[in-house]
Amino acid sequence: MEKILIIDDDLDICTLLNRFLTRKGYVVVTANSGQSGISLAEAEKPGVILTDFRLGDMEGSEVVQQIRERWPHIPVLVMTGYSDIRMAVNVMKLGAFDYITKPIIPDEILLSIQRALQAPPASLGNHQYAEVNGGGVPKTKTAVNTNANDYVIGTSPQAQALYKQIDLVAPTNYSVIVYGESGAGKEAIARMIHDRSPRRNLPFVAMDCGAISKDLANSELFGHEKGSFTGALGVKIGHFEMANGGTLFLDEVSNLPYDVQVALLRVVQERRLKRIGGSKEIPLDVRILIASNERLLISCRNGKFREDLYHRFNEFSIEVPALRERREDIMLFAERFLETTAHELNKTVQGFSPDVVQIFMQYPWYGNVRELKNVIKRATLLTDGPWVEAKTLPFEIAHFAKLEFDEEPEEPVAEVQQRIYNVPAFVVSAPPAVMQRAPIPEKTDLKAVASNAEYEMIMQVLQEARFNKSKAAHLLGIDRKTLYNKLKNYNIE
Repeated sequence: MEKILIIDDDLDICTLLNRFLTRKGYVVVTANSGQSGISLAEAEKPGVILTDFRLGDMEGSEVVQQIRERWPHIPVLVMTGYSDIRMAVNVMKLGAFDYITKPIIPDEILLSIQRALQAPPASLGNHQYAEVNGGGVPKTKTAVNTNANDYVIGTSPQAQALYKQIDLVAPTNYSVIVYGESGAGKEAIARMIHDRSPRRNLPFVAMDCGAISKDLANSELFGHEKGSFTGALGVKIGHFEMANGGTLFLDEVSNLPYDVQVALLRVVQERRLKRIGGSKEIPLDVRILIASNERLLISCRNGKFREDLYHRFNEFSIEVPALRERREDIMLFAERFLETTAHELNKTVQGFSPDVVQIFMQYPWYGNVRELKNVIKRATLLTDGPWVEAKTLPFEIAHFAKLEFDEEPEEPVAEVQQRIYNVPAFVVSAPPAVMQRAPIPEKTDLKAVASNAEYEMIMQVLQEARFNKSKAAHLLGIDRKTLYNKLKNYNIE
């Protein structure tokens, strides 16, 4: 029987999932803190780890990162509130197999666990390890296929322009920088470039540069010899060697430590490498594709990224539009995801109700294609008829138009808020009066001036957003957690 480790500081959730998964034939162990969960993972060697995003002693992202570094073959599922969608996307980039939104639906968790257990080891870290001579020698050079098949050919002008660029650059050996927001499908685009290139039958290896620690980055990229440093128990082949002859995709490359960038530049220039602790030079024939959700030239100006390395990579660049910028394609993606999920669940679902289509077209999809996919997975699981109905969607999406107040409501704002949130009228009767804080003392130092300016900007945007914190955070370019922290710092209630 497979063993499942649950890490959550909510005892009720641990008890609920323990009973449910035990009835389904799994062995379940639970931990109520991140540190105890990591210790249990080392002792129990579970098949899947299920962790909450917010733990008392550490963030779920720290748990994911430590587990991925120590046991890359163990899939990690992250439970998160839907308001943390952007954070969940970032956790996926750290190496989580999937994320599950709260409130918890046991059948949804069961499905995710089954998919994680069935996934090949390569899909958990883009490389496979064999216990040969006590080290990490890959069983195969070829990394698992990405979800490029889920990235549909859209009909929007933005999509058509994107695919023309892909068809133009794919047959070449140019290095390509793929820009786009988190969840927009940058890796899928890189895979498309590879699949349309002369290297299509050779390895495609992906590496998330933001998911590895500084100490492991050189080893992951270039490999190492047995005994080259403490803990090097065997020979390890790095991602460059794994991709030799094919394509290496470096996601969020700006997260690489500066000294690793120096070594990377040397390898890119000379087209050969030495493993850590080795003396043999290995010739390389690798096409490099990189992705970033921030402008690398700006990173260069800020001293975060080497400018000479940037110019090496910048032979061609592609912009992946956000899903909200290509609304003609939203339902194409939705239908593809529905077809795939319905097949996985062995359900017959014909399509989406008109209400759902309208909601999908209005919602801004902050998490892009990944968010849409997870919403449809959840909705399909809850659907018991031929059509996906609005009641199966997360509350924040189903009621987005009401929560955002993009248009003046026919009834007063206070009454709308009272009806939606079911709170007493006096709490929301006069938002501007509620949003008060103690005045900042008048000072002439730069910090105080900046603090005053920030406070004024936050208050202005809150008023423009009618005190909807999700929309205000989006307009300010920060996440909701950061906005809440700033409201607390400024004593805004």
